[in-house]
Amino acid sequence: MDTPRSKRWLALIVLCLATLMIVLDTTIVNVALPSIKASLGFSDTSLAWVVNAYALTFAGFLLLGGRLGDLYGQRRLFLVGIVVFTLSSLLCGIAGSQLFLIAARAVQGIGGAIASAISLSIVMNLFQEPKERTEAMGIFGFVAAGGGSVGALLGGLLTGAFNWHWIFLVNLPIGIIVFVASLYVLSGHHARAEHVHLDVWGALFVTASLMLLVYGIVNGNVLGWMSLATLGTIGAGIVLMIIFVLTEARVRSPLVPLTLFRLRSIVVANTAGVLWSAAMFAWFFLSALYMQLVLSYAPMQVGLAFVPANLIMAIFSVWLSAKVVTRFGPKRPLALGLFLVAAGLLLFARVPVVGNFWWDILPPMLLMGFGAGMSFNPMLLIAMSEVKEHESGLASGVVNTAFMMGGSLGLAILASVAASRTGAAFTAGMPQVAALTSGYNAAFLVGGIFALSASALIAFGIKSPSRSHGHAVAQH
Repeated sequence: MDTPRSKRWLALIVLCLATLMIVLDTTIVNVALPSIKASLGFSDTSLAWVVNAYALTFAGFLLLGGRLGDLYGQRRLFLVGIVVFTLSSLLCGIAGSQLFLIAARAVQGIGGAIASAISLSIVMNLFQEPKERTEAMGIFGFVAAGGGSVGALLGGLLTGAFNWHWIFLVNLPIGIIVFVASLYVLSGHHARAEHVHLDVWGALFVTASLMLLVYGIVNGNVLGWMSLATLGTIGAGIVLMIIFVLTEARVRSPLVPLTLFRLRSIVVANTAGVLWSAAMFAWFFLSALYMQLVLSYAPMQVGLAFVPANLIMAIFSVWLSAKVVTRFGPKRPLALGLFLVAAGLLLFARVPVVGNFWWDILPPMLLMGFGAGMSFNPMLLIAMSEVKEHESGLASGVVNTAFMMGGSLGLAILASVAASRTGAAFTAGMPQVAALTSGYNAAFLVGGIFALSASALIAFGIKSPSRSHGHAVAQH
């Protein structure tokens, strides 16, 4: 792609702005969840769908979005993704019912997936020279990692100053700016591959499968774990997942080539990624609820509470992680990072009813920040360490998809653990606030076990790649 240097960097700014808008929507909602719950009458378990509806469709259409870009042109599909994301943000902002909001969030996830998948490809194509590409990817990665802190802070500010509707309406001006600017700075070009076939059925099967599985888990406490509805829903999800695997083995251009999973590094890294993201999603979701519903923090206070961890995450993942990986290779930093995440969650598992920010919240937040920031880069390096160069984009997409899917399923499981424990404690005569705290403690404990399992899986399931290889990938 022969694009003038100044135009390339302007395009990067536009792509970073789009990425920021999409990334912050995964965290901006967490701070406003109690307000949304009170406004629309969500139950504790159904409230998770405000997060899950977005995360599931985002993950389900992430790989398909990249395929659509190859077939119909990256610029065109990027613009389509931005339009879908922006219009669905408007629908989320004016939502007056639970079903309307969840449906709009699902559509928002589809738009976000298309734009997100293609934006990374465009950056890689824009910057061909190694030094420029390293700089561009560093900036792009910083925005992606730092979006969490912006989302938490902005969510608190908007919810506190106005109301929860504005956490979605704020996307309108950003989306319009990105769309108009993209028309000028992104070059229209055709797909590089002439014979790309869309695996639409594969995308539909895997998305429907995971939505059914999450729905069954979320409603297990309400309907009963051994009820016909729960078992039928989870069973249908498993059947669709089997059909998805069989489909991928037969179609000419599968959404996820099964041969990729013959690589030990891919299997171990994706399994660890699922466990880690399950713990991280639950941390964002449940800690925000704990601070608001138990400690009575205002939305703005919750947003500020997340800032230290998210800033450490962003700084470490961009500036320090590559140096650590170059010195020690990717395996040891990743195992240590996941161990720190587990330690943070286990500290959260002991938060009291009358908690103090400086002693009960900040220390585990800082551990989570260091651990997650240390883990981002080496997780991707290990996942791609055995992958051929022409499959590196797909491998990266598979890791991102596993992250989103794992997060959704983990959040469903841990939200159900919290609700089950809270219900049992309340029935036993425990005061409501104490019962809520007991539920959050139990969920954080399970999340800590997830992260600890991920750390052990990396420590004992991965052979240490050579430092030179790790260095080369880190610089790439």
